[in-house]
Amino acid sequence: MRKGIHPDYVECRVVCSCGNTFVTRSTKPELHVELCNQCHPFYTGQQKFVDSGGRVQRFADKFGNAAAAVMEREAAEREARRKAAEEAAAKLKAEREAKAAEKASRAARFEVKQAVESGEAAADGSAEAAESAE
Repeated sequence: MRKGIHPDYVECRVVCSCGNTFVTRSTKPELHVELCNQCHPFYTGQQKFVDSGGRVQRFADKFGNAAAAVMEREAAEREARRKAAEEAAAKLKAEREAKAAEKASRAARFEVKQAVESGEAAADGSAEAAESAE
């Protein structure tokens, strides 16, 4: 290091606005500070709001209940999705029932048609048997 260009490093007395004083080392012999570890809210656990013109209150009014509004909106969306799912399930069930009813109707018509055809075949067969018996 070059000599003569560096300031002296002396003991320094630090005085806080709360009245606390302590000694450390610095290039200045005395320092005046507004906050120290004895009065700073982070260290003391106390919180001080310096509210100029109601800004904190306006912020709380504007965004304070935003979390509750988001929760309500999400609950409404979940309810809407649940109702839509129930309606879709009911519609699908109705379609299945209609399809099953149509299938049963076709099966009944087919059975009637088969019965008529087998009756005609039996009638034709009995008529042929009667003719051959003669």
